[in-house]
Amino acid sequence: MHSVVVPIHNEAASIVELHQRLVQVMSKLQQPFELIFVNDGSTDESDSILKGLQPLTTITFRKNFGQTAALDAGIKQAKGDLVITLDGDLQNPPEEIPKLIEYLHQHQLDVVSGWRKERKDNIMKKIVSRGAHRLRSLFLNDGIHDSGCTLKVYRRSCFQDVDLHGESHRFIPAILKLYGFSVGEVPVEHRPRQAGRTNYSNNRILKGFVDIIGLWFWRNYSHRPLHLFGGLGVTLVALGMALLVVLAVLRLAWQYPLSTSIWPLVAVLSIVAGLQLFITGLVAEVLTKTYYREGRTPYTVKSVSRHD
Repeated sequence: MHSVVVPIHNEAASIVELHQRLVQVMSKLQQPFELIFVNDGSTDESDSILKGLQPLTTITFRKNFGQTAALDAGIKQAKGDLVITLDGDLQNPPEEIPKLIEYLHQHQLDVVSGWRKERKDNIMKKIVSRGAHRLRSLFLNDGIHDSGCTLKVYRRSCFQDVDLHGESHRFIPAILKLYGFSVGEVPVEHRPRQAGRTNYSNNRILKGFVDIIGLWFWRNYSHRPLHLFGGLGVTLVALGMALLVVLAVLRLAWQYPLSTSIWPLVAVLSIVAGLQLFITGLVAEVLTKTYYREGRTPYTVKSVSRHD
């Protein structure tokens, strides 16, 4: 069974056409399918239009919680072995879905992401997208060009132990690759928006950068936070102590005036900051162990085989 999850926010002008084309595309695959549209607090006519469509499962939020929350709710509702996600604005044609499914099966992948190789967006969105790609390559190395493309196909197993939150929908491939899932990419057609308004805002640039740093930290130090905070703390304490020794030598040998110098304060602050970082690392280490004691594991199991 295939499940198609579509987040909807003020896309009244495209919903009917999107639904019709999805039904046509999924019917041709000759597999059972379900369509799940998540109404993410739309204030236009989206809600009334969705009520008149079938076959369709509609999840309606009380207010706008964002695309990540909408995708998470739809994925949790999905029952298919394959979960397909797609934006509701028709910029990525539904007719591209079979190409991604075929690529996933041919290469035995867990995730296939669409790559909007020739984007039809304005120049600002293109610049931001290229900058985000370079940052992802530097910090996350997710191996794909266009993590922000919502058109993706996932195996159901990808989401057994993964919850989406914040603004993490743009980094799902990086998150899954962190857990050992195989990720691929296929160029897909991208069309100009024909109706409605883009939900893109400039504050997503800052949020995206913060999310990248957060994922970088989780990938490298989620199991060993003391290595980061403790390492930085010990380094600062060592620098502070070394500076105090140098100042003591200067004072005793050359009568260096300490009362009018800023360096003693710098040394003390370095030691205090180092101790605080080290204590933060200890607390983080305790919290991490508590987190994994609740049945979570820092690994995922693909299969278990028994040969007697």
